[in-house]
Amino acid sequence: MKYWLVKSEPFKYSWDQFVKDGKTMWDGVRNYTARNNMRDMKIGDRVFFYHSNEGLEIVGIAEVCKEAYQDPTTDDTNWVVIELKPVRPLKRFVTLSEIKADSFLQNMALVKQGRLSVCGVTDEEYEKILQLGMG
Repeated sequence: MKYWLVKSEPFKYSWDQFVKDGKTMWDGVRNYTARNNMRDMKIGDRVFFYHSNEGLEIVGIAEVCKEAYQDPTTDDTNWVVIELKPVRPLKRFVTLSEIKADSFLQNMALVKQGRLSVCGVTDEEYEKILQLGMG
């Protein structure tokens, strides 16, 4: 199992809406690195759901429920989507400022590649965020 992080602006698509929907197609990604990350995602991989622009915090955990396929919102075959389902919210949201302040997490892709909308998370980073978020 691998771990990932996806970003969504809450006014466009929030964690609460995701939970209400029960599943979503993650579309509209137009960055090659983010696209490649989506191609690497496998069913069962765990994914942090991050509120970007507003909140700036990891709010929940999702799971990949369908692997990459052609993005139906475009005819360009370069772009893919995946499908996610919510697993659970974090008991305590983990903020970007908290992540940046933690020496263990300073090398996270979320910090180093701040504009990347879909990024990998190491096993150790995942466990540390879980500790912070479940505390």
